[in-house]
Amino acid sequence: MIMKSNALKFLVVIGAFIAAGGLNGEAQSSDLDQLKAMMQTMQKNMEEMQKKIAELEAAKGAATNATPSGTNAAGGILFAPPSQPLIPHASAIPDRGNLNDQQDAAPRLNDLTLDSTYHGFIPVPNTPALIKFNATPRVDMMMDNQYSGNPDRFVTATIPINNTPGSGGGQQFNMTAKGSALSMDVRAPNIPGNFRLYYDNDFFGSGSGMSYRLKQFYGQFYNVTAGYTYSIFEDPDVWPDTVDFEGPNSMIFARQATVRYAVPLSDKWQLNLGIQQPGSDIDNVASNANATAVEHFPDGGFNIRWEDAKRGHVQFATIFRDVGANSPTTGSQNVFGWGLNLSTSLNLFEHDSVQAQLTYGQGIFHFCNDNFTYTDWNGESFNGGDAAYNNAGQLRALTYLAPMAGYTHEWTEKLRSTATFGYVNLQNEQAQTGAAYHETYYGSLNLVWQLRKRLSIGFECLYGYTMQNSGEHGDVWRVQTGLVYSLF
Repeated sequence: MIMKSNALKFLVVIGAFIAAGGLNGEAQSSDLDQLKAMMQTMQKNMEEMQKKIAELEAAKGAATNATPSGTNAAGGILFAPPSQPLIPHASAIPDRGNLNDQQDAAPRLNDLTLDSTYHGFIPVPNTPALIKFNATPRVDMMMDNQYSGNPDRFVTATIPINNTPGSGGGQQFNMTAKGSALSMDVRAPNIPGNFRLYYDNDFFGSGSGMSYRLKQFYGQFYNVTAGYTYSIFEDPDVWPDTVDFEGPNSMIFARQATVRYAVPLSDKWQLNLGIQQPGSDIDNVASNANATAVEHFPDGGFNIRWEDAKRGHVQFATIFRDVGANSPTTGSQNVFGWGLNLSTSLNLFEHDSVQAQLTYGQGIFHFCNDNFTYTDWNGESFNGGDAAYNNAGQLRALTYLAPMAGYTHEWTEKLRSTATFGYVNLQNEQAQTGAAYHETYYGSLNLVWQLRKRLSIGFECLYGYTMQNSGEHGDVWRVQTGLVYSLF
């Protein structure tokens, strides 16, 4: 700017001298005085303009330094403009793209995300938050060789005993959209604390038709998670890719009110501690039919995880609980429940992965995916498998053993198959009725076709087997087709 003003002065002076040279001698002195006065006035105006420009530039620089990117002049936080990149919070755990997705909803250390690009998220004006609304319409069509006990989900616990009035009926077809889901995910990756709010629901609630059911509703901040979500005893990343919405009988699956805290131990190790809503499931049939469950303490436990982006992950989880019941004949009793759960999902070769889980303990049937109450064809009921009364009227925790294995192979980029096996064994007390849950098997084999990026269709063959305390058993075959669409 200074160089430009000096050049302008020089041109004005030259012009003045040229003009002066053309004046006659008599008017030369007077015109020269006028020209000098004009030049002095112009120089003064230019100096004032330069001063004003310098003041404006200084003010602009001060405002830029005083107001950081992402805030307004009043100190209010604004969403970072698109030119400012989001802080990636990528998890070492891959998104396996299961038809029945349990991974996306899981709380993670430091709010690590399966998609560090935040696809589908939009900024919330005048906040540091991103929000994603997702809808997952789903339709399932099922054909059973006989009545399965639950036409909407493949539940091995409710399979009728063979050759009883509750079984048979010939081939049966059902079609449902209850697995459709709605979700909302709120994150703030550019502020300390890694805030997250997550909500999810489907339509498997009690009642006929499409009944609302809450699946997830929790908040996470500075690695503290509070709300309604997965148990500390569960590993959502180990679910195999089944077309069947229910999943294997032996999976650990329980959503409940919880408070948990995640502690990073190293780049690959973490510790999760938590307490959660208790839920004693007592089989009170027989001599103590009037017994009711009672809760004395919250369930508590921890899990420790190892995660590696190339190999997969391993988790070891524990749960400790007080299982109690009140009975008008035996009074108030309680027993100690405990459980161990070892789970893993490992990447094999280039296109294969394996999921495995082994669970053992006493008084932990509450967390079993096959935990359903039912009434047998002869009117005998099963109300719960955490504990039962023995012949002496004493409450006893029931021993639980349940392995699970799944293997996924990707045939092409759009075709994949998963074979899944599950087994549950619950050791019974002699005082339990013949209808009490004892042993079940679950098996499935499928082919999933990724028609479009967000549209999948799966074909699956399932087999379920159940054996009750009496030794009587039943089994069912199912062929199922599932079509799932997701906005994101």
